[in-house]
Amino acid sequence: MAARVGPWQAARMDLGSIGKAVKAVTGAPTLYQAARKAGASHADAADVMAASATALSVAAARNDGTPGRQNAMRHFIWQAYLAGRHGLEVAQAVAAAQEDGRNAPVDSRIDEQNNAVGQRYGVAQAAEIREGSMRAALDRLADVAAEKWEAGELVWIRGR
Repeated sequence: MAARVGPWQAARMDLGSIGKAVKAVTGAPTLYQAARKAGASHADAADVMAASATALSVAAARNDGTPGRQNAMRHFIWQAYLAGRHGLEVAQAVAAAQEDGRNAPVDSRIDEQNNAVGQRYGVAQAAEIREGSMRAALDRLADVAAEKWEAGELVWIRGR
């Protein structure tokens, strides 16, 4: 039986989504610059920004309500895509820029761990990740992320 969500709960969920979207937009120039400094062309840096936003959307669409799952999957999807399409150096630079200045060291360590799993996968599967559109690649990576979550390879702050 599905849980019913009241109007106040829905409003809180919408505010959370708005907050994530604002963070994504305001962080975009930082991610763009990090990609450029790591050697990405203007077009590739724009792809990095688009992939960052799209990975958030793909992970949200796969959210089953399990605490931490969406965030872990998002970091995996995002970093696997970046490492596969743009190389490990760009992926690492963008991930570091995204975490820079955050005042949540435990959360950042968890993100770094999930990023590293994504980066390793992206490097190993670069040929496959480069095939087709960004959205198709991110959707395929979401399937892999779900498998890695179930296998315990992706982590969250609290135990499951």
